[in-house]
This record gives sequence, C-alpha cells and structure tokens, in this order.
Amino acid sequence: MTDQHDATSSSEILNPLFGWFWTQEPERIDGILAELCAAGPTYFPEPDTDSIGIPSGPGVWAITSYDDIVEMSRKPETYSSAAGITFTDLPQEFLEFYSSMIAMDDPRHSRLRKLVSRGFTPKMLASLDDSVTKQATEIVDDVCERGECDFVVDVAARLPLAIVCDLMGVPRSELDFVFDQTNIVLGASDPEYRPENTDIVTALLGAGGALAELMKSVAESKKGGDGTDLTSILMNGEVDGERLSPSDIASFFILLVVAGNETTRNAISWGLRFLTENPDQREVWKRDVDGVTRTAVEEIVRLASPVTYMRRTATTDTMLGNTKISKGDKLAMFYLAANRDAAHFADPLTFDVLRDPNRHLGFGGPGPHFCLGAHLARREIGVMFSELFSRLPDIESEGPPDLLESSFIHGIKHQRAVFTPQPR
Repeated sequence: MTDQHDATSSSEILNPLFGWFWTQEPERIDGILAELCAAGPTYFPEPDTDSIGIPSGPGVWAITSYDDIVEMSRKPETYSSAAGITFTDLPQEFLEFYSSMIAMDDPRHSRLRKLVSRGFTPKMLASLDDSVTKQATEIVDDVCERGECDFVVDVAARLPLAIVCDLMGVPRSELDFVFDQTNIVLGASDPEYRPENTDIVTALLGAGGALAELMKSVAESKKGGDGTDLTSILMNGEVDGERLSPSDIASFFILLVVAGNETTRNAISWGLRFLTENPDQREVWKRDVDGVTRTAVEEIVRLASPVTYMRRTATTDTMLGNTKISKGDKLAMFYLAANRDAAHFADPLTFDVLRDPNRHLGFGGPGPHFCLGAHLARREIGVMFSELFSRLPDIESEGPPDLLESSFIHGIKHQRAVFTPQPR
C-alpha cells in the first residue's frame, strides 16, 4: 500500500500538470505517460498560481491507468465533481460562468442533465445533419482554391463552432466573437490567446462574462416563444419542477462552446496530423469511406484525447487500487494516458483506423458525466473528413503543429495544410 508520502517522487518524473509538459516531443510525452501508467497513482505538486491571485493547492494525484479511471467514473459519490474540473481551486466568482452541470453532483446534476438532454435526442441531432453537411461544404469551398490554409483556424475550428451556435440559436454573425472568447477560456495559460497586459484571472473572467452576456441576451429573446433551438427548449421547459434561468443557460452555453467546440476542433486537427503521418491508414479510409468512418473517428478521438484530464475530489478516505486516497484529495483523471494503456489497447501508439473494439475514454469514463454530445461530435468529425476526401483528396499537414500550452486541453493552435487547388 502507498500514500502520498511514499508514492513515486514527482522529481523523478516530469509533472503533467504543467502546460509546457504537453508541448514537448510526442515520443517523450508518451514515454513519461507509460511510466506513470505502470507506476500507478502518482502525487504531483501543483504549479504555482499564487502570482495570479489564486492560492496554490498542496498537490494532485495523477491517475493514468484505464482501470483506475473507469472505477473513479463509476463512483461519483466518492469522487466528486462539485469542487471543479481543473486542479486549480478557482475563486467563487468563477462559478457563475464555469460551473454548469459538468461541475455538479447529484441530485442537482441529474435534474439539469435531464433538462439539457432534450437537445441531444435522436430527433434533435438528426435535425442538425443537414446543417453539419452544409457547413462542411462551405468550409471547403472557402479554402479549396488556395492550395494551402491554416487547417485549425480555417477548417477544424469552424465546423463545431457553427453547429453549437446553430444548436443554441446564436446568430452566425457572432461566430468570430465566440471563437475569440473560447480561445481565451481554454488558452488563458498560453500567451498567444491571453489579451496583452492581462493576467489569467482577469482574462478568464472577461471572456466568461462576455460569453455569458451574449447567451443571456439570446435566452431572453427566446422566452415564451415556440422556437425549436435548444435555448428555446431550455428557456421554456422544466423537468421535475426544475427550470433554468438565463444565467443557467449562459453557463451551459459556455460548457457547450468549450466542450463541444474546442474538443471537436482539436480531434479534427489531430486527425489530419495522424493521417499525414500514416498514409497507409489514410488510403484504407479513403478506399471505403462509408465502411471505415465509424472506426476511424473512434481512433482519432482515442489517440487525440482532446480533453487531457478531468479533476475529481475525494469525499472520503478510500483506496484506489493499492493507493490510499484521503478525503479532500484532488485527483486528475488523465484520459489521454488511459487511452494509451497497453493493458487495454494493442500497440496503443499505433494509429489504426480499423481498430475494433475501441472502448476509449475520449468522451469520458462510464458514469453520469459521460459526454452528452458524443454522437454529435462523431458526426461532425466523420462528415468533415468525408468532405475532405471527396474534394481535397491530397490534403496533408506540413511542418510541425503549433501546440497549445495547456495541461487541460490537448490542443493544436495552428497547423499549415497543403493540397492541390480545386474549384469551388
């Protein structure tokens, strides 16, 4: 049995809580993650946040094995979400913008999830199919004559953002604004996305507040109406006596544009990278787009793991495997590491578009917080690559990706792509 005092020393293994850890060479990162997975739960000191006005916590357990994460996901009563989803203990004023249902426990979580799940029924998602296809076509139309583009900004980011805004009834005229604010929310630790001469806390509050005000305005405009968008449904419906206020809907919108936009955007971005590095797998997929898309999309999500980790907080003293966890301890479930766990994935670093079964944790572990938008994300990824194979068949990434300096999102900020110009 181990505890935090005799667990593997963080001085012996680089600390995955630091954003810069994830900008290293992939081979180095994968080697460290394999060591962590073999070692079991490892206690790391938290990065210093005192300088930005947030007291640094004592440390976090890095949970990297598939089995440990599945066990935690199935025990929300022991591993709580209510204290936040990142290792940083954010101040109270952040809760209005960033708490939503992903940072709640039952019974409040289940009531809110029942309400918002109305937007993710098969009927509701089917109504978005035409929008997904149409948007993918327009995206390719806008770049196809150029012969090159920034694949992240010009292609990958545009599709999920447009679909989330359509889902919520946000005007397309606000797309650029939402894009800029979500970059700040998830990239505030990265100098490129943080406004000049602004500290991280101020940047996060400013971006969250701006998105919340936009969504509150949209929500108020839907009150009493009969619209079919999700905001109209949420604003005018209730479950078990529970109704959502415009502030609740604004918080949920921030969750959607973060979880639904940024993660799908990064899955698509990494997907092109994987296909460029594995031309044999690209040909397998291109030869049978309809037959291979299902497994190929799952493999992209597994290997990309756009959400690197989610935090939980222990509600009681407990054991995780052979490790003693104390009440109040923070634990970071590193999905990206678990999706490379050799005990569950043969040749885990190999990109295999035919991998089946593929029970990855890219949409979270089993339990109450499994991603509501998983089906929509799969659809967007599949449609985007189908459109690219059809119209820009030789598109590939060129040069190294410009990686996001973040331990929470496994992101690519920029990636040059080249292809033979084609007519609109």
